[in-house]
Amino acid sequence: MKNHPAIPTKTGILITNLGTPDAATTSALRRYLKEFLWDPRVVEQPRWLWWLILNGIILNTRPAKSAAAYQRVWTQNGSPLLATSKAQQHAIQEALQNIAPDTIVVELAMRYGNPSLKSALQSLQQQGCTKILVLPLYPQYSATTTASTFDALFDALKSWRRMPALRTIDCYHDRPAYIEALAVSVREHWRQHGRGERLLMSFHGIPERYFKAGDPYPCHCWKTGRLLREALGLDESQAFTTFQSRFGKEPWMQPYTDKTLEAWGKEGIGDIDVICPGFSVDCLETLEEIRIENAEIFRHAGGGSLRYIPALNDQTQHIAMLVDLIREQLQGWLN
Repeated sequence: MKNHPAIPTKTGILITNLGTPDAATTSALRRYLKEFLWDPRVVEQPRWLWWLILNGIILNTRPAKSAAAYQRVWTQNGSPLLATSKAQQHAIQEALQNIAPDTIVVELAMRYGNPSLKSALQSLQQQGCTKILVLPLYPQYSATTTASTFDALFDALKSWRRMPALRTIDCYHDRPAYIEALAVSVREHWRQHGRGERLLMSFHGIPERYFKAGDPYPCHCWKTGRLLREALGLDESQAFTTFQSRFGKEPWMQPYTDKTLEAWGKEGIGDIDVICPGFSVDCLETLEEIRIENAEIFRHAGGGSLRYIPALNDQTQHIAMLVDLIREQLQGWLN
């Protein structure tokens, strides 16, 4: 029998984030919100009831409002989340090339919108990747984000004849290098702008009932907040953890970011610093909701300036931390 030469295989790294509309327009937001809000991991309601609410009310009112918000942060390069995520992808690819030249491929995918998770997986397959490591860039695990990504991952792989070897990373909320990268960003902000009266650490919220049902996300947020506070040498009267971006009428995790800022403004608190440690990339929730909308709430209530500390984005220390995390998970695959 004729011997065929071995076909070289590669290892794929798939980094993912939540997603973004293709444009800051009402029609683009309607498509994006329809995909996002129909995910049963995001909204846990009876499907028939939620279909009526989503299609009869929300998709007829919210897209225009969301488009206006996106227009306030849209850049010449399009979505800030997508542009920065691509920069992260390229930086990680470059760093890994120095470790294993020509054997690792890094792709980017969004859970909702483009580039889709399915298209990114197909690209890895076409490039000969028989092993794939998936890293959702959510430091804190939640069923609404991380588990939803894994749902879509396995659903996309159902049609593959040859399934790849697969590894996933579900969180890194208490990783020392992640906490230190956050601390460095705060210290650098203080060096450039001075230190505010208080530090607010704002995380995206989830409904209280999700937490009561077993989602560990709030616990991960509280731990990240505590570790960052301790790394900065602050006490509980100087640094606070809150939750933002609530949607609907049911109770979400508290304290709420906007209500906290309103109360601080009424107290006459002066300049404050705000960081969002749950977002690995700046996006609508940080650039518009925190930096613009919540800054206005704080100021109008009588407070001083809200100085937003940017997400870690593609900062050198952040990329190094992610690369180290990836290298640990690749043990035994690069031999």
